[in-house]
Amino acid sequence: MIDPKPFQDKTEELAHLLQDRLGIRGKTFSIRLRRAGRLLPRFLRRAGEEVAQAETMMIHPRLAVHVDADRFNRAAGILGDHLKEIDPKERRKTRILHLLASIVFNLALLGIAVYAILWVVGRV
Repeated sequence: MIDPKPFQDKTEELAHLLQDRLGIRGKTFSIRLRRAGRLLPRFLRRAGEEVAQAETMMIHPRLAVHVDADRFNRAAGILGDHLKEIDPKERRKTRILHLLASIVFNLALLGIAVYAILWVVGRV
């Protein structure tokens, strides 16, 4: 029989990283992974799906035999390495800067539109 403890520990660590680095909450790893959505690249979502599938298979003793430990470890390693590289403070700062840049751009477009309207009317 395969010991499910290392698998559970690794998925709990990945779930904790998803919450700390990306701010995603949920009861289980699979819920957090689903909520991550497009915050993760496609190959990381696939790796996360492999980890989530292994997590659900480890619950049942007969299905636990079919879990490929090497594949699980490789997928968990890829996902864990990427999540450890994410800096939450830098991510937050980048989001704020993108928001401010879009506001400034929209205000500039509004100013150009107002100036064009005034020029067409003949007030400028």
